[in-house]
Amino acid sequence: MIDVLDAAAHLSGIDAVAALDEYPWLGAAIDADVVARRFAEWGASTVIDENIDAAVISREVFDSLHDRAGLSAQWPVGNAGVLHVYGYLLSKVETPYGLKRARWMNGSLAAAYGLPTDAFVPWASSRTLLERASESARSLLSRAECIRRTSGATLALDRSSRSGDWALVYVVDGLLVTTFPVASVEQILADWDADPERLRWNAVR
Repeated sequence: MIDVLDAAAHLSGIDAVAALDEYPWLGAAIDADVVARRFAEWGASTVIDENIDAAVISREVFDSLHDRAGLSAQWPVGNAGVLHVYGYLLSKVETPYGLKRARWMNGSLAAAYGLPTDAFVPWASSRTLLERASESARSLLSRAECIRRTSGATLALDRSSRSGDWALVYVVDGLLVTTFPVASVEQILADWDADPERLRWNAVR
């Protein structure tokens, strides 16, 4: 599976438009998301990762993804659904937490949601990855075991069992920003309670 993503990421570095056309779980999926207006559920995010202070995808990939989604965006700020879902699939940039694509591929986030481990593998379903991620995040928001709200932002955490990773969902002004797995919630909740504005997970308001 990783070989497929590596090939797509490599092609996107040469010709981002060609990469979107080559892989149906990229271009065709984005087309379906546009028709269903799914990007409207997601807020704004910067492509500059706060942990490494660098872009996780190139300007060309950023522009090509937003063009395909029919969205105007001014580098480095774009649609969080575009960036955190499809952009992360094409990212080859290492962060302190590994590759951004890992959340969709390694099964830990899916397991935290109580789903099969391949639930977020892009080509494992006829439904787009954005559709699956959005649905899962919205469902978690309605049942979250831990939830914090302040200044229009919402942090929600839940997990499917008493052990294993938690699924984190972050929302700003009612719009999804990100979801990813966390091993423990104690430090995140402590940091949030101390200074919620510091924990933005690349959101832009």
